[in-house]
Amino acid sequence: MAKQKQKRKTGQSERLYLRAMIVLFLLTIVGFIGFGGYGLVNVMLIHGKEYAEDAKAIQQSSKEVPAPRGAIYTANNLQTPIAQSATADRVYINPSRLDNCPKKEEVLDALCKNLAPLLGITEEKIRKQASYTAYQDMTLKGQVGYLTMQKVNAFLSTEFELKRDSKNKPVMQTYSHYVGTQPDVIREYPKGSFAGNVIGFTGMGDIGRTGLELYYNKQLIGTAGRVLESPNVESDLFSAAYDEMQAPTPGNSLVLTIDEKIQEFLERSLEQAKTDAQAKAAYGIVMEVKTGKILGMASVTSYDPGDYERIADEKKRAEIEAITDETERKKEYNNAMFAQWRNGAIELTYEPGSVFKTVTVAAALEENVISMDETYTCTGSIHIANRTISCHNRSGHGTQDLTKGLMNSCNPFMINIGQKLGVERFYKYFSGFGFTEKTGIDLPGEAKPTEGLTIHAKNKMGTVELASCSFGQSFEASPIQILSAVAAIANGGKLMKPYVVDKIIDADNRVVSQTVPTVRRQVISAQTAEKVAGMMEQVVIAGTGKNGYVAGARVAGKTGTSEKLSAGEGYVASFCAFAPVDAPEVAMLIAIDEPVGLINGGQIAAPPAAEIMEEVLVYKNIEMRYNEKEQAELGGITPKMTGLTVEKARENARNDGYQVRVIGGGASVVRQLPENGQSIAKNGLLVLYTDASAENQTTVVPKLTSMSISEANRIAAEAGLNITLTGNFDSNYLTTYRQSIAEGDKVPLGTTVTVHFVSNNGVIDR
Repeated sequence: MAKQKQKRKTGQSERLYLRAMIVLFLLTIVGFIGFGGYGLVNVMLIHGKEYAEDAKAIQQSSKEVPAPRGAIYTANNLQTPIAQSATADRVYINPSRLDNCPKKEEVLDALCKNLAPLLGITEEKIRKQASYTAYQDMTLKGQVGYLTMQKVNAFLSTEFELKRDSKNKPVMQTYSHYVGTQPDVIREYPKGSFAGNVIGFTGMGDIGRTGLELYYNKQLIGTAGRVLESPNVESDLFSAAYDEMQAPTPGNSLVLTIDEKIQEFLERSLEQAKTDAQAKAAYGIVMEVKTGKILGMASVTSYDPGDYERIADEKKRAEIEAITDETERKKEYNNAMFAQWRNGAIELTYEPGSVFKTVTVAAALEENVISMDETYTCTGSIHIANRTISCHNRSGHGTQDLTKGLMNSCNPFMINIGQKLGVERFYKYFSGFGFTEKTGIDLPGEAKPTEGLTIHAKNKMGTVELASCSFGQSFEASPIQILSAVAAIANGGKLMKPYVVDKIIDADNRVVSQTVPTVRRQVISAQTAEKVAGMMEQVVIAGTGKNGYVAGARVAGKTGTSEKLSAGEGYVASFCAFAPVDAPEVAMLIAIDEPVGLINGGQIAAPPAAEIMEEVLVYKNIEMRYNEKEQAELGGITPKMTGLTVEKARENARNDGYQVRVIGGGASVVRQLPENGQSIAKNGLLVLYTDASAENQTTVVPKLTSMSISEANRIAAEAGLNITLTGNFDSNYLTTYRQSIAEGDKVPLGTTVTVHFVSNNGVIDR
């Protein structure tokens, strides 16, 4: 009985234990299912998208695809940009992969030896980039051009033995396993140094660093694209079907106000003027009077934006290379490099000198403190407070009216006018003409007038400061400020905001924005402006600006010669002008920085200004109206001689006052030089060919400079050449100073050489 009870008890315990184990097993299963289900729900439903993105990021790499930078065009050439982006490549090394290479040092040596000279980088740079073994992409060189990339790719495709397999067979690999390439863009400047200081250049990352490239960087850069690449098990990037590509959006392009031909005229003449004056630099601006459009702007310290680290001035470069001390050489190199990048037309400041006298006269006429009949007797100096200020003519100009005072650039006369105005009224126009503020031109780095540094504060301007300012001394202004002020006189008293970009267009040539001319303010009345313009014309006809005269065009101008405020820095010679006086179209400023020898604006700045003005007016089809004396000196238009008999051609030439030289044995004229319709001076030479097969006879161009006009005419005629004269025919003591074709050049007989002449009499203005 007891045994039976014990047996039942044991059986019950075993069943309870078995049930407990089953329950525990079921609970474990349920727990696993519950937790597993929760995990699946959490991963797949709650955080599924997040985890998928993380997995994708691990499996795929994202790289930026640079956007093509917008182009820059001149006003009259939308086919050929002066700045553009071209397809290029970025070359990078994979340090992580190289670190796992069994022949790491051998491969690295090969990369250094071959890539360094191809990419123009040092071996040290390659080794440094390869040392970042935690990374898969370290740039060796960006913006690598097509021709260089052909050589790079040829090397990267070269095979070498990586190792031996289990059967002792070579396992080959290419260098492209460790060095990759990616699409990039490179900035090109097809016209070299053309308008270089205005355009500027781009640096690393294709970001604008100077000039328009910097000022309009946001509009030019566009939006970069991206490409997703997927690696295989060996971390080799390949293009998979599920790779994604977001195409880059090209940047917008700029259409400038700068006219390509006018810019060429300006740069060519400034380069010659700088050379002639042995000057440090030369600056010039041509502006459209009514709008403020900049038609040309040049700084002849210019450089090639495509090679901006190279010192463009050969003499300066040689001086730097000759420095033996490395630290000093690097310092001078950096100074020269930054100096050549500056746009002196807007960044340079200097005392405007006598050019500013136009502002003083305009202010006094507007305020009615003087009249056109005003006279003043110049004795050669004037006493102001405890100072004696001299005139550039130490013996004095004598008694002169207002027009004559401006023509003579008389300092005491201007000081007298300034004292009549007083500080309050003088400063009103000093500020009104823009000398206390930036012009607002759309270029970076414009010089800012600073009280106590470059200009006087009104509350600190006494009678002496007023006196010196009245004739353009003791304060500084930039070329663009000075030109804007004089252009306001040409524009009926309206001061315009100058600008360089006419419009911005997108990749489909649709206009994104158009610049509208902006009148900053009306400074003086149209009546006052007309009076001052008339006086400025007389300055050019018979005053200190006579070398700025252009036959057939009514030019108004004013010369300036000023000593730099900083002691021992030399002079700035300048000439500011506009034309035609009766309907002004263009205004211009030429400034020669630190000339050697002749230093007056009337001597060295007015002549190149006249050359440029004549070219611009003719180019813009502005009618030239010659007076009788000009027409007589210039001669006429070559008659048509082809088709005539030799006898008839001789008769016609004799009647028109031309000389004739016949070449060939034919009876009729088949060719002539100069051709029909060209300008030819009186007593000029017509070369007539009577044989179609006869070659042009040539002659050597003689020296035609540093002589009188009659002498230049005689020597040219003896050489079988024609000359065209340009300059002021009413001036005295004329000397030829430049010829359009260089001495020693061979040219066809009868060729016309343009000879420029100047007068050094009565052009001193300091």
